[in-house]
Amino acid sequence: MDLPKVVADLVKAQNNFDSIAYANCFSETAVVFDEGKTHNGRTEIEQWIADANQRYKATMRPIRFEEKETESILNAEISGTFDGSPIVLKYHFELEGELIKSLRITG
Repeated sequence: MDLPKVVADLVKAQNNFDSIAYANCFSETAVVFDEGKTHNGRTEIEQWIADANQRYKATMRPIRFEEKETESILNAEISGTFDGSPIVLKYHFELEGELIKSLRITG
């Protein structure tokens, strides 16, 4: 599957449970929407993903990727230590240059 470099880097960081590398995929002013919460900027994103890694030990396996005019969507199988594992989630990205401007995760 041909993923943009920043998306491939995000998947690699997630699968290595590397919250710093994960956060570095985002712009300084990026926004993440997940589980009904909003996380603003790299520092909050790093804290959010570090906490999620601790709780869920989730890994990602990309299934499908499509690019639209204003967003890209990655469907990924997520496996971890949570009820219902594995599940498929959709990652809605807005990319800005080589970084992620926003990410919304949906079921």
